[in-house]
Amino acid sequence: MHKNTKTIAQLGFRVSAVAALTMLAGCLEPQGFAPGERLERAGDEIVVAGQLFHTGAPVVLWMDEGGYDAYRVECKFDPKVMHPKRQKNPKPNRYSSIRRHLPPDVHADVQSNGWSLEELQEHVDLFVIHYDVCGTSRQCFKVLHDLRGLSVHFMLDLDGTIYQTLDVKERAWHAGSANDRSIGIEIANIGAYKNMKTLNKWYSKDDDGRPFVTLPKWMKRTGIRTTDYVARPARDEPVKGNIQGEDLIQYDLTDAQYNSLIRLTAALNRVLPKIELDYPRTDDGALRTVAFDKSEIADFSGLIGHYHVTTHKTDPGPAFDWDRVVDGARDLND
Repeated sequence: MHKNTKTIAQLGFRVSAVAALTMLAGCLEPQGFAPGERLERAGDEIVVAGQLFHTGAPVVLWMDEGGYDAYRVECKFDPKVMHPKRQKNPKPNRYSSIRRHLPPDVHADVQSNGWSLEELQEHVDLFVIHYDVCGTSRQCFKVLHDLRGLSVHFMLDLDGTIYQTLDVKERAWHAGSANDRSIGIEIANIGAYKNMKTLNKWYSKDDDGRPFVTLPKWMKRTGIRTTDYVARPARDEPVKGNIQGEDLIQYDLTDAQYNSLIRLTAALNRVLPKIELDYPRTDDGALRTVAFDKSEIADFSGLIGHYHVTTHKTDPGPAFDWDRVVDGARDLND
């Protein structure tokens, strides 16, 4: 018998079942809300270990209308089309619930009871930035989830809409060896190249000579939520830079993307403070543009590019404005 029940019996109290249920309901019912009352969201919340946190940016969750659900085991778009890699190993899940770098006691606790926010705060300390080479978040999810059997926590569309596809607690499959410690975001941007050939297909210029994204004709449904949105790079001229020892050129993200990414980064730092508001630097304080080795990445916490994880990647490319994101997030959190 539960000790509280025993005490009540000893004192001679008789509490009816109805009264007990009434007392229980009174304890559990939040102040000011009735059972079944709908809880309205502001539309800027992300989910971390089952809890909602505000960002100040537009967010569509996987359970929302128009969202992208990486928990689903079937393809969202065309289930008959599958990438060759998926055909060889067609696992239904595109993510893992256990992050494999955990100490044995934490691993056992998470496996038995699920993630607590405190455990996540202790063991996640990287925010990996990708460009998607797909152009829109809709196309990104189709390629990443349906065709390749991979996942990422967030996608950032051209108009600044953030799509969360998984709770941050999950181990998404987006950055190889960094998956255990990281959260990932795929940013809608066609990427960086050695010359302008591909960029000229995806960008046009208006009468004033300003560039804007021109999505290909085969992309009949863009998925962009903002009606008639014109996606212009934050800087008019393509940006040249060297990544992994290779000279590349790329158009910048849109201002809307930067504004949302800054707010998301600030929110993640507040909720998961081991994700520090800084990026990999050389000894003189400049941006590091080559991959870490295993010991170096083990010692770093904060924002990293996919190219910091592996020599085979160049995203988020030379145009990505690290200082704009980090300084903006710091200003919000000061």
